[in-house]
Amino acid sequence: MADDANEQESEHESERHADENRLVAERRAKLHRLREQGEAFPNGFRRSALAGQLVAAYDAHAPETLERENVVVSVAGRMLAKRVMGKNSFVKIQDRSGQVQLFIQRDVVGQELYADFKKWDVGDIVGARGRVFKTKTGEVSVEVSELELLVKSLRPLPEKWHGIADQEFRLRRRYVDLIVNEQAREAFVMRARAITMLRSYLDALGFMEVETPMMQPIPGGAAARPFVTHHNALDLTLYLRIAPELYLKRLLVGGFERVYELGRVFRNEGLSTRHNPEFTILELYQAYADFRDVMELTETLIREGARALLGRTQVEYQGQAFDLEPEFPRLTLEEALLRHNPELARDRVRDRTALAALADARGIPVEDEFGAGKLQLELFEKTVEPRLAGPVFITHFPAEVSPLARRTDGDPFLTDRFELFIAGRELANGFSELNDPEDQAARFRAQAEAKARGDEEAMVYDEDYIRALEYGMPPAAGLGVGIDRLVMLLTDSASIRDVLLFPQLKRES
Repeated sequence: MADDANEQESEHESERHADENRLVAERRAKLHRLREQGEAFPNGFRRSALAGQLVAAYDAHAPETLERENVVVSVAGRMLAKRVMGKNSFVKIQDRSGQVQLFIQRDVVGQELYADFKKWDVGDIVGARGRVFKTKTGEVSVEVSELELLVKSLRPLPEKWHGIADQEFRLRRRYVDLIVNEQAREAFVMRARAITMLRSYLDALGFMEVETPMMQPIPGGAAARPFVTHHNALDLTLYLRIAPELYLKRLLVGGFERVYELGRVFRNEGLSTRHNPEFTILELYQAYADFRDVMELTETLIREGARALLGRTQVEYQGQAFDLEPEFPRLTLEEALLRHNPELARDRVRDRTALAALADARGIPVEDEFGAGKLQLELFEKTVEPRLAGPVFITHFPAEVSPLARRTDGDPFLTDRFELFIAGRELANGFSELNDPEDQAARFRAQAEAKARGDEEAMVYDEDYIRALEYGMPPAAGLGVGIDRLVMLLTDSASIRDVLLFPQLKRES
Protein backbone atom coordinates (compact mmCIF):
# COMPACT_ATOMS: atom_id res chain seq x y z
CA MET A 1 0.00 0.00 0.00
CA ALA A 2 2.83 2.38 0.85
CA ASP A 3 4.49 1.68 -2.51
CA ASP A 4 1.21 2.39 -4.32
CA ALA A 5 0.82 5.67 -2.43
CA ASN A 6 4.40 6.70 -3.26
CA GLU A 7 3.84 5.84 -6.92
CA GLN A 8 0.66 7.91 -7.02
CA GLU A 9 2.47 10.79 -5.31
CA SER A 10 5.27 10.57 -7.87
CA GLU A 11 2.80 10.53 -10.78
CA HIS A 12 0.96 13.52 -9.31
CA GLU A 13 4.26 15.41 -8.90
CA SER A 14 5.22 14.66 -12.52
CA GLU A 15 1.86 15.92 -13.75
CA ARG A 16 2.23 19.07 -11.67
CA HIS A 17 5.65 19.79 -13.12
CA ALA A 18 4.37 19.17 -16.65
CA ASP A 19 1.47 21.60 -16.11
CA GLU A 20 3.81 24.19 -14.63
CA ASN A 21 6.27 23.87 -17.52
CA ARG A 22 3.44 24.34 -20.01
CA LEU A 23 2.21 27.48 -18.23
CA VAL A 24 5.74 28.87 -18.00
CA ALA A 25 6.21 28.32 -21.73
CA GLU A 26 2.95 30.17 -22.47
CA ARG A 27 4.01 33.09 -20.28
CA ARG A 28 7.46 33.26 -21.87
CA ALA A 29 5.75 33.56 -25.24
CA LYS A 30 3.70 36.49 -23.89
CA LEU A 31 6.88 38.14 -22.61
CA HIS A 32 8.50 37.67 -26.01
CA ARG A 33 5.60 39.55 -27.65
CA LEU A 34 5.94 42.31 -25.05
CA ARG A 35 9.64 42.68 -25.88
CA GLU A 36 8.76 42.98 -29.56
CA GLN A 37 6.32 45.80 -28.75
CA GLY A 38 8.86 47.80 -26.72
CA GLU A 39 9.99 48.03 -23.10
CA ALA A 40 8.87 44.83 -21.33
CA PHE A 41 9.83 45.93 -17.80
CA PRO A 42 8.96 49.65 -17.49
CA ASN A 43 10.18 51.57 -14.44
CA GLY A 44 8.41 54.90 -14.78
CA PHE A 45 5.19 54.26 -12.87
CA ARG A 46 4.87 55.97 -9.48
CA ARG A 47 2.09 55.28 -7.00
CA SER A 48 0.47 57.80 -4.69
CA ALA A 49 -1.34 55.41 -2.32
CA LEU A 50 -0.98 51.99 -0.73
CA ALA A 51 -3.74 49.40 -1.09
CA GLY A 52 -4.41 48.52 2.55
CA GLN A 53 -4.13 52.11 3.71
CA LEU A 54 -6.52 53.19 0.98
CA VAL A 55 -9.15 50.72 2.13
CA ALA A 56 -8.68 51.69 5.78
CA ALA A 57 -8.93 55.41 5.00
CA TYR A 58 -12.17 55.23 3.00
CA ASP A 59 -13.98 52.18 4.36
CA ALA A 60 -16.22 54.31 6.56
CA HIS A 61 -17.04 56.80 3.77
CA ALA A 62 -20.46 56.72 2.18
CA PRO A 63 -20.52 56.13 -1.62
CA GLU A 64 -22.00 59.61 -2.12
CA THR A 65 -19.15 61.18 -0.14
CA LEU A 66 -16.53 59.46 -2.31
CA GLU A 67 -18.42 60.53 -5.43
CA ARG A 68 -18.39 64.13 -4.26
CA GLU A 69 -14.76 64.16 -3.10
CA ASN A 70 -13.49 62.61 -6.37
CA VAL A 71 -10.26 61.18 -4.88
CA VAL A 72 -7.87 60.08 -7.65
CA VAL A 73 -4.99 57.74 -6.75
CA SER A 74 -2.23 55.72 -8.37
CA VAL A 75 -1.79 52.19 -7.00
CA ALA A 76 0.45 49.29 -7.93
CA GLY A 77 0.81 45.69 -6.86
CA ARG A 78 0.68 42.03 -7.74
CA MET A 79 -2.51 40.75 -9.35
CA LEU A 80 -3.86 37.97 -7.12
CA ALA A 81 -7.33 37.55 -8.65
CA LYS A 82 -8.88 38.43 -11.98
CA ARG A 83 -12.55 38.21 -12.98
CA VAL A 84 -13.42 39.17 -16.57
CA MET A 85 -17.11 39.88 -17.18
CA GLY A 86 -17.45 40.95 -20.81
CA LYS A 87 -16.81 44.68 -21.01
CA ASN A 88 -16.04 44.99 -17.31
CA SER A 89 -13.49 43.24 -15.07
CA PHE A 90 -12.55 43.10 -11.42
CA VAL A 91 -8.97 42.61 -10.23
CA LYS A 92 -7.46 42.23 -6.76
CA ILE A 93 -3.94 43.61 -6.36
CA GLN A 94 -1.67 43.31 -3.33
CA ASP A 95 1.16 45.53 -2.12
CA ARG A 96 3.06 45.66 1.16
CA SER A 97 0.08 47.13 3.03
CA GLY A 98 -2.69 44.80 1.85
CA GLN A 99 -5.13 44.40 -1.03
CA VAL A 100 -7.48 46.62 -2.99
CA GLN A 101 -9.90 45.95 -5.81
CA LEU A 102 -9.60 47.49 -9.28
CA PHE A 103 -12.64 48.01 -11.52
CA ILE A 104 -11.60 48.00 -15.20
CA GLN A 105 -13.98 49.00 -18.01
CA ARG A 106 -13.29 48.48 -21.70
CA ASP A 107 -15.01 51.72 -22.65
CA VAL A 108 -12.82 53.68 -20.22
CA VAL A 109 -9.33 52.21 -20.77
CA GLY A 110 -9.87 51.58 -24.48
CA GLN A 111 -10.56 48.47 -26.54
CA GLU A 112 -6.90 47.73 -27.41
CA LEU A 113 -5.58 47.98 -23.82
CA TYR A 114 -8.55 46.00 -22.53
CA ALA A 115 -7.83 43.23 -25.02
CA ASP A 116 -4.22 43.16 -23.84
CA PHE A 117 -5.32 43.16 -20.21
CA LYS A 118 -7.47 40.06 -20.76
CA LYS A 119 -4.25 38.18 -21.65
CA TRP A 120 -2.47 39.23 -18.46
CA ASP A 121 -2.03 36.55 -15.80
CA VAL A 122 -2.55 36.27 -12.06
CA GLY A 123 0.89 36.99 -10.59
CA ASP A 124 1.64 39.89 -12.95
CA ILE A 125 2.47 43.23 -11.35
CA VAL A 126 0.33 46.13 -12.58
CA GLY A 127 -0.04 49.83 -12.02
CA ALA A 128 -3.36 51.69 -12.18
CA ARG A 129 -4.68 55.22 -11.83
CA GLY A 130 -8.27 56.08 -11.11
CA ARG A 131 -11.02 57.34 -8.84
CA VAL A 132 -11.76 55.80 -5.43
CA PHE A 133 -15.37 54.57 -5.14
CA LYS A 134 -17.47 51.94 -3.46
CA THR A 135 -19.12 49.03 -5.25
CA LYS A 136 -22.73 47.99 -4.68
CA THR A 137 -21.48 45.56 -2.04
CA GLY A 138 -19.67 48.39 -0.22
CA GLU A 139 -16.10 47.43 -1.15
CA VAL A 140 -13.58 50.24 -1.50
CA SER A 141 -12.25 50.04 -5.06
CA VAL A 142 -10.45 52.03 -7.72
CA GLU A 143 -12.30 52.82 -10.94
CA VAL A 144 -9.39 52.56 -13.37
CA SER A 145 -8.78 55.21 -16.01
CA GLU A 146 -5.14 54.28 -16.77
CA LEU A 147 -3.64 50.79 -16.62
CA GLU A 148 -0.10 49.49 -17.18
CA LEU A 149 1.61 46.08 -17.03
CA LEU A 150 4.79 46.61 -15.04
CA VAL A 151 6.16 43.08 -14.62
CA LYS A 152 5.26 39.91 -16.53
CA SER A 153 5.25 36.96 -14.12
CA LEU A 154 6.68 33.86 -15.77
CA ARG A 155 5.77 31.33 -13.10
CA PRO A 156 2.21 30.65 -11.92
CA LEU A 157 1.29 31.02 -8.29
CA PRO A 158 0.27 27.78 -6.54
CA GLU A 159 -3.42 26.96 -6.61
CA LYS A 160 -3.35 24.67 -3.55
CA TRP A 161 -1.58 25.46 -0.33
CA HIS A 162 -1.70 22.53 2.09
CA GLY A 163 -0.05 19.20 2.83
CA ILE A 164 3.51 18.02 3.36
CA ALA A 165 4.69 18.76 -0.17
CA ASP A 166 3.43 22.32 0.06
CA GLN A 167 5.15 22.82 3.44
CA GLU A 168 8.47 21.93 1.81
CA PHE A 169 7.63 24.25 -1.09
CA ARG A 170 6.84 27.10 1.32
CA LEU A 171 10.23 26.87 3.02
CA ARG A 172 12.28 26.52 -0.15
CA ARG A 173 10.40 29.25 -2.02
CA ARG A 174 9.70 31.66 0.79
CA TYR A 175 9.15 34.45 -1.74
CA VAL A 176 6.10 32.58 -3.03
CA ASP A 177 4.93 31.86 0.51
CA LEU A 178 5.01 35.58 1.28
CA ILE A 179 2.94 36.37 -1.81
CA VAL A 180 0.06 34.00 -1.08
CA ASN A 181 0.21 33.37 2.66
CA GLU A 182 -1.01 36.28 4.76
CA GLN A 183 -0.24 34.45 8.01
CA ALA A 184 3.40 34.06 6.99
CA ARG A 185 3.69 37.76 6.20
CA GLU A 186 2.13 38.69 9.54
CA ALA A 187 4.62 36.48 11.42
CA PHE A 188 7.57 38.32 9.91
CA VAL A 189 5.99 41.71 10.47
CA MET A 190 5.60 40.67 14.13
CA ARG A 191 9.25 39.60 14.22
CA ALA A 192 10.40 42.98 12.92
CA ARG A 193 8.19 44.80 15.45
CA ALA A 194 9.51 42.61 18.29
CA ILE A 195 13.12 43.48 17.46
CA THR A 196 12.27 47.18 17.23
CA MET A 197 10.49 46.98 20.61
CA LEU A 198 13.44 45.24 22.29
CA ARG A 199 15.84 47.88 21.06
CA SER A 200 13.60 50.73 22.19
CA TYR A 201 13.09 49.14 25.61
CA LEU A 202 16.79 48.62 26.26
CA ASP A 203 17.80 52.00 24.85
CA ALA A 204 15.36 53.64 27.27
CA LEU A 205 17.11 51.84 30.16
CA GLY A 206 20.47 53.28 29.18
CA PHE A 207 21.85 50.21 27.40
CA MET A 208 24.09 50.81 24.40
CA GLU A 209 23.87 48.59 21.32
CA VAL A 210 27.26 47.34 20.13
CA GLU A 211 28.68 44.97 17.54
CA THR A 212 31.23 42.28 18.22
CA PRO A 213 33.11 39.95 15.83
CA MET A 214 31.21 37.19 14.08
CA MET A 215 34.47 35.49 13.10
CA GLN A 216 36.48 34.71 16.21
CA PRO A 217 39.88 33.09 16.77
CA ILE A 218 38.47 31.19 19.77
CA PRO A 219 34.83 30.03 19.93
CA GLY A 220 33.53 30.98 23.36
CA GLY A 221 30.60 32.18 25.41
CA ALA A 222 28.60 28.94 25.22
CA ALA A 223 28.95 25.18 25.05
CA ALA A 224 28.42 24.34 21.39
CA ARG A 225 30.16 22.92 18.36
CA PRO A 226 31.31 25.78 16.09
CA PHE A 227 31.49 26.25 12.33
CA VAL A 228 35.08 26.57 11.11
CA THR A 229 36.34 28.88 8.36
CA HIS A 230 39.73 30.13 7.15
CA HIS A 231 41.19 33.58 6.60
CA ASN A 232 43.51 33.30 3.60
CA ALA A 233 45.47 36.54 3.99
CA LEU A 234 46.30 35.83 7.65
CA ASP A 235 46.46 32.06 7.14
CA LEU A 236 44.30 31.84 10.25
CA THR A 237 41.60 29.40 11.33
CA LEU A 238 38.52 31.28 12.51
CA TYR A 239 35.19 30.22 13.97
CA LEU A 240 31.72 31.63 13.40
CA ARG A 241 30.66 32.87 16.80
CA ILE A 242 28.52 30.67 18.99
CA ALA A 243 27.86 33.64 21.33
CA PRO A 244 29.00 37.27 21.69
CA GLU A 245 29.32 36.91 25.49
CA LEU A 246 33.06 37.11 26.08
CA TYR A 247 33.48 40.17 23.85
CA LEU A 248 30.55 41.96 25.48
CA LYS A 249 32.04 41.36 28.93
CA ARG A 250 35.36 42.76 27.73
CA LEU A 251 33.35 45.96 27.16
CA LEU A 252 32.26 45.90 30.81
CA VAL A 253 35.96 45.86 31.69
CA GLY A 254 36.42 48.82 29.36
CA GLY A 255 33.79 50.89 31.18
CA PHE A 256 30.66 50.39 29.08
CA GLU A 257 28.42 49.37 31.96
CA ARG A 258 25.26 48.52 30.03
CA VAL A 259 25.68 46.91 26.61
CA TYR A 260 23.62 44.67 24.36
CA GLU A 261 23.87 43.03 20.97
CA LEU A 262 21.10 41.74 18.72
CA GLY A 263 22.49 39.47 16.05
CA ARG A 264 23.14 36.08 14.55
CA VAL A 265 25.04 33.27 16.21
CA PHE A 266 26.04 29.97 14.62
CA ARG A 267 26.07 26.49 16.14
CA ASN A 268 27.00 23.38 14.22
CA GLU A 269 24.09 21.28 15.40
CA GLY A 270 21.16 19.36 14.00
CA LEU A 271 17.85 20.69 12.69
CA SER A 272 14.59 20.48 14.63
CA THR A 273 11.43 22.47 15.27
CA ARG A 274 13.45 24.46 17.86
CA HIS A 275 16.94 24.48 16.33
CA ASN A 276 18.50 26.08 13.28
CA PRO A 277 22.28 26.27 12.73
CA GLU A 278 22.08 30.07 12.63
CA PHE A 279 19.68 31.97 14.82
CA THR A 280 19.16 35.39 16.37
CA ILE A 281 19.97 36.15 19.98
CA LEU A 282 19.74 39.16 22.27
CA GLU A 283 22.58 39.32 24.79
CA LEU A 284 22.88 42.09 27.35
CA TYR A 285 25.20 42.80 30.28
CA GLN A 286 24.62 45.16 33.18
CA ALA A 287 27.27 46.21 35.70
CA TYR A 288 26.41 46.40 39.40
CA ALA A 289 23.54 43.90 39.04
CA ASP A 290 23.01 40.24 39.86
CA PHE A 291 20.89 37.44 38.42
CA ARG A 292 17.83 38.52 40.39
CA ASP A 293 17.93 41.98 38.80
CA VAL A 294 18.19 40.41 35.35
CA MET A 295 15.32 38.00 36.12
CA GLU A 296 13.12 41.00 36.90
CA LEU A 297 14.25 42.70 33.69
CA THR A 298 13.52 39.53 31.69
CA GLU A 299 10.04 39.15 33.16
CA THR A 300 9.16 42.76 32.43
CA LEU A 301 10.63 42.52 28.94
CA ILE A 302 8.52 39.46 28.05
CA ARG A 303 5.35 40.81 29.66
CA GLU A 304 5.55 44.31 28.20
CA GLY A 305 6.62 42.91 24.85
CA ALA A 306 3.44 40.83 24.65
CA ARG A 307 1.36 43.82 25.73
CA ALA A 308 2.97 46.09 23.13
CA LEU A 309 2.87 43.61 20.25
CA LEU A 310 -0.37 41.72 20.93
CA GLY A 311 -2.25 44.26 23.02
CA ARG A 312 -2.63 41.71 25.83
CA THR A 313 -0.62 39.53 28.20
CA GLN A 314 -2.66 36.40 27.53
CA VAL A 315 -0.86 34.23 25.01
CA GLU A 316 -2.01 31.01 23.38
CA TYR A 317 0.65 28.67 22.06
CA GLN A 318 -0.18 25.38 20.34
CA GLY A 319 -3.43 24.97 22.25
CA GLN A 320 -2.00 26.03 25.63
CA ALA A 321 -2.98 29.31 27.27
CA PHE A 322 -0.45 31.37 29.23
CA ASP A 323 -0.96 34.52 31.25
CA LEU A 324 2.17 36.64 31.45
CA GLU A 325 0.66 39.18 33.84
CA PRO A 326 1.18 37.45 37.24
CA GLU A 327 4.68 37.26 38.69
CA PHE A 328 6.61 34.37 37.15
CA PRO A 329 7.21 31.59 39.75
CA ARG A 330 10.80 30.62 40.59
CA LEU A 331 12.01 27.10 41.32
CA THR A 332 15.52 25.81 41.84
CA LEU A 333 16.78 23.13 39.51
CA GLU A 334 17.17 20.67 42.38
CA GLU A 335 13.62 21.31 43.61
CA ALA A 336 12.36 20.74 40.07
CA LEU A 337 14.30 17.48 39.85
CA LEU A 338 12.86 16.23 43.13
CA ARG A 339 9.33 17.26 42.17
CA HIS A 340 9.36 15.33 38.90
CA ASN A 341 11.48 12.40 40.09
CA PRO A 342 9.90 11.37 43.43
CA GLU A 343 12.09 8.27 43.74
CA LEU A 344 15.16 10.53 44.12
CA ALA A 345 15.81 11.17 47.81
CA ARG A 346 16.40 14.77 48.83
CA ASP A 347 19.63 13.90 50.62
CA ARG A 348 20.95 12.20 47.45
CA VAL A 349 20.15 14.94 44.93
CA ARG A 350 23.91 15.60 44.59
CA ASP A 351 25.01 11.99 44.94
CA ARG A 352 26.61 10.91 41.67
CA THR A 353 25.84 7.23 42.20
CA ALA A 354 22.14 7.89 42.84
CA LEU A 355 21.90 10.31 39.92
CA ALA A 356 23.67 7.88 37.55
CA ALA A 357 21.32 5.07 38.59
CA LEU A 358 18.27 7.27 37.99
CA ALA A 359 19.60 8.39 34.60
CA ASP A 360 20.21 4.78 33.62
CA ALA A 361 16.67 3.87 34.67
CA ARG A 362 15.38 6.73 32.51
CA GLY A 363 17.40 5.54 29.50
CA ILE A 364 19.74 8.54 29.64
CA PRO A 365 23.33 7.77 28.56
CA VAL A 366 25.92 8.30 31.31
CA GLU A 367 29.59 9.01 30.55
CA ASP A 368 32.35 8.25 33.05
CA GLU A 369 33.40 11.90 33.15
CA PHE A 370 29.92 13.15 34.07
CA GLY A 371 29.93 14.63 37.56
CA ALA A 372 26.88 15.10 39.75
CA GLY A 373 26.21 18.53 38.21
CA LYS A 374 26.25 17.23 34.64
CA LEU A 375 23.96 14.36 35.62
CA GLN A 376 21.56 16.79 37.26
CA LEU A 377 21.38 18.76 34.02
CA GLU A 378 20.88 15.63 31.88
CA LEU A 379 18.04 14.49 34.14
CA PHE A 380 16.53 17.96 34.18
CA GLU A 381 16.52 18.26 30.39
CA LYS A 382 14.98 14.82 29.86
CA THR A 383 12.55 14.48 32.76
CA VAL A 384 11.62 18.02 33.80
CA GLU A 385 12.02 20.48 30.95
CA PRO A 386 9.23 19.11 28.68
CA ARG A 387 6.79 19.34 31.61
CA LEU A 388 7.43 22.99 32.40
CA ALA A 389 4.34 24.74 31.07
CA GLY A 390 5.41 28.03 32.54
CA PRO A 391 6.18 30.76 32.54
CA VAL A 392 8.65 29.68 35.21
CA PHE A 393 12.21 30.57 36.17
CA ILE A 394 14.46 27.62 36.99
CA THR A 395 17.37 28.86 39.12
CA HIS A 396 20.70 27.76 40.57
CA PHE A 397 22.25 25.50 37.95
CA PRO A 398 25.30 23.40 38.88
CA ALA A 399 28.72 25.04 38.46
CA GLU A 400 29.90 22.02 36.46
CA VAL A 401 27.62 23.00 33.55
CA SER A 402 27.84 26.78 34.02
CA PRO A 403 31.48 27.66 33.32
CA LEU A 404 30.89 31.42 33.03
CA ALA A 405 28.47 31.96 35.91
CA ARG A 406 29.29 33.16 39.44
CA ARG A 407 29.14 30.53 42.18
CA THR A 408 26.39 30.87 44.76
CA ASP A 409 27.63 32.37 48.02
CA GLY A 410 27.86 29.59 50.63
CA ASP A 411 27.25 26.81 48.10
CA PRO A 412 30.03 26.44 45.49
CA PHE A 413 28.28 23.43 43.90
CA LEU A 414 25.73 25.88 42.43
CA THR A 415 25.76 29.11 40.43
CA ASP A 416 23.54 32.18 40.42
CA ARG A 417 22.03 31.23 37.08
CA PHE A 418 18.48 31.00 35.75
CA GLU A 419 16.60 29.88 32.67
CA LEU A 420 13.10 31.00 31.71
CA PHE A 421 10.74 28.34 30.38
CA ILE A 422 7.42 28.85 28.61
CA ALA A 423 5.57 25.98 26.94
CA GLY A 424 8.34 23.59 27.95
CA ARG A 425 10.94 25.53 26.01
CA GLU A 426 13.89 27.55 27.18
CA LEU A 427 13.36 31.17 26.19
CA ALA A 428 16.09 32.96 28.13
CA ASN A 429 19.28 32.20 30.07
CA GLY A 430 20.98 34.56 32.50
CA PHE A 431 23.31 34.67 35.46
CA SER A 432 25.49 36.70 37.75
CA GLU A 433 28.75 36.95 35.87
CA LEU A 434 31.94 35.31 37.08
CA ASN A 435 34.46 38.13 37.48
CA ASP A 436 37.09 36.24 39.50
CA PRO A 437 39.91 35.67 36.97
CA GLU A 438 41.47 32.80 38.89
CA ASP A 439 38.17 30.93 39.26
CA GLN A 440 37.43 31.56 35.57
CA ALA A 441 40.87 30.28 34.55
CA ALA A 442 40.34 27.09 36.56
CA ARG A 443 36.96 26.52 34.89
CA PHE A 444 38.46 27.12 31.44
CA ARG A 445 41.10 24.50 32.24
CA ALA A 446 38.38 22.04 33.24
CA GLN A 447 36.60 22.73 29.97
CA ALA A 448 39.82 22.25 28.01
CA GLU A 449 40.32 18.88 29.70
CA ALA A 450 36.77 17.86 28.73
CA LYS A 451 37.46 18.89 25.13
CA ALA A 452 40.65 16.80 25.16
CA ARG A 453 38.54 13.83 26.23
CA GLY A 454 36.35 14.29 23.16
CA ASP A 455 33.63 16.76 24.23
CA GLU A 456 33.28 18.81 21.02
CA GLU A 457 31.00 21.36 22.73
CA ALA A 458 33.37 22.16 25.62
CA MET A 459 34.94 25.61 25.70
CA VAL A 460 38.49 26.54 24.77
CA TYR A 461 40.83 28.31 27.20
CA ASP A 462 40.66 32.03 26.29
CA GLU A 463 43.85 33.63 27.53
CA ASP A 464 42.97 37.15 26.45
CA TYR A 465 39.62 37.01 28.24
CA ILE A 466 41.39 36.00 31.46
CA ARG A 467 43.77 38.90 30.94
CA ALA A 468 40.78 41.25 30.58
CA LEU A 469 39.32 39.96 33.86
CA GLU A 470 42.65 40.57 35.55
CA TYR A 471 42.22 44.29 34.84
CA GLY A 472 38.99 44.05 36.83
CA MET A 473 35.40 43.55 35.65
CA PRO A 474 32.72 45.13 37.86
CA PRO A 475 30.15 42.83 39.44
CA ALA A 476 27.57 42.25 36.72
CA ALA A 477 24.77 40.09 35.38
CA GLY A 478 23.98 38.99 31.85
CA LEU A 479 21.06 37.72 29.82
CA GLY A 480 20.53 35.86 26.56
CA VAL A 481 17.11 35.70 24.88
CA GLY A 482 16.38 33.52 21.84
CA ILE A 483 14.57 35.89 19.49
CA ASP A 484 13.30 33.12 17.22
CA ARG A 485 11.67 31.25 20.12
CA LEU A 486 10.17 34.48 21.45
CA VAL A 487 8.60 35.18 18.05
CA MET A 488 7.38 31.56 17.89
CA LEU A 489 5.55 32.17 21.17
CA LEU A 490 4.04 35.49 20.08
CA THR A 491 2.89 34.17 16.68
CA ASP A 492 1.82 30.68 17.82
CA SER A 493 4.30 29.10 15.40
CA ALA A 494 5.01 25.40 15.92
CA SER A 495 8.42 25.40 14.22
CA ILE A 496 11.39 27.75 14.22
CA ARG A 497 11.30 27.49 10.43
CA ASP A 498 8.02 29.42 10.45
CA VAL A 499 9.74 32.50 11.92
CA LEU A 500 12.96 32.37 9.86
CA LEU A 501 12.67 33.89 6.40
CA PHE A 502 15.22 31.49 4.96
CA PRO A 503 15.76 28.50 7.30
CA GLN A 504 18.50 25.97 6.70
CA LEU A 505 17.20 22.96 4.76
CA LYS A 506 18.50 19.70 3.46
CA ARG A 507 19.83 19.79 -0.07
CA GLU A 508 16.97 19.87 -2.57
CA SER A 509 16.52 16.58 -4.40
